Amino acid sequence: MNIDQSSLLDDLEKADSQALDAADFGIVRMRTDGTVIAYNAYESRLSGLSSASVVGKCFFTDVAPCTNNFMVAERFNESGALDVEINYVFTYRMKPTKVCLRLLRRAAATEQYLVTLKPGSP
Repeated sequence: MNIDQSSLLDDLEKADSQALDAADFGIVRMRTDGTVIAYNAYESRLSGLSSASVVGKCFFTDVAPCTNNFMVAERFNESGALDVEINYVFTYRMKPTKVCLRLLRRAAATEQYLVTLKPGSP
């Protein structure tokens, strides 16, 4: 999987937990209400939070409240399909960290994805 590939959403939807952990970028799989269902190894290393500590929690309020804003959380609240990249700075529970986020969801999906790549990473 590559964060820039056009078929990334297809790959994410098919991926099991081992495939998610093998990715060289962060992946948060969540329900459309923001409840985390998967949190891969890269994202755990970046945030310092274990997968076990975040699965079942609301990503935008309990895990990364720094994303509970118009740039990230509100984008997921818009109807329809979503595939957008934004430059962002994570600030919660870590020193400010510049990242590139890609927000992904199909129009009628029950799951959505936030993928993270720290600039300078593979």
